[in-house]
Amino acid sequence: MLFIGGVHGDEPEGVRLAEDLLVWIQGAVKLRRKLHPWILIPNINPDGFKAKQRTNGRGVDLNRNFPSSDWSPEAKAPRYHPGPAPASEPEVQALVALIAAVKPKLIVHFHSWEPCVVYSGASGKPWAEKIARGTGYEAREDIGYPTPGSLGQYGALTLQIPVICVEAKEGDVPDELWPRFGRGLTSLLKGSPP
Repeated sequence: MLFIGGVHGDEPEGVRLAEDLLVWIQGAVKLRRKLHPWILIPNINPDGFKAKQRTNGRGVDLNRNFPSSDWSPEAKAPRYHPGPAPASEPEVQALVALIAAVKPKLIVHFHSWEPCVVYSGASGKPWAEKIARGTGYEAREDIGYPTPGSLGQYGALTLQIPVICVEAKEGDVPDELWPRFGRGLTSLLKGSPP
């Protein structure tokens, strides 16, 4: 399983949730709990995070830069700039290479905007429902608008890997994130696939 925080630098909730998951994993490992194999990247966009901007240091929205079959050079606003070409950004290139090398059975990335748990591809629905259970957040198939070149589109359309996008509430209290999502996230690592 691959977990990723900080795709958008202006969504600190995603970084915090990834960091909290890492703390839980470290504690579980110390207790010798058996977990599914995992990789966690707490912050894939450190330049954007430092600048508190959605895009990376080159002004590219990493979540529109993946080499999915629907990648498009069009952007609905400057903050959604997909880059000059698919996978033009080093952060995306590194993630694409990592995914090719480890072939995760599930990808989960953490964001913040409108509270929901989005799954890309029908095979992601049970995973999303498992994360959403008990949060009060809806598990749904899309965010409500097209996302060409997104990680979800790349995983689901191009690689046939289920991708889950956890959308915490924008501006949520950081200390409330883990209590809301921890049970669902840890159930992925501890349990059998849905």
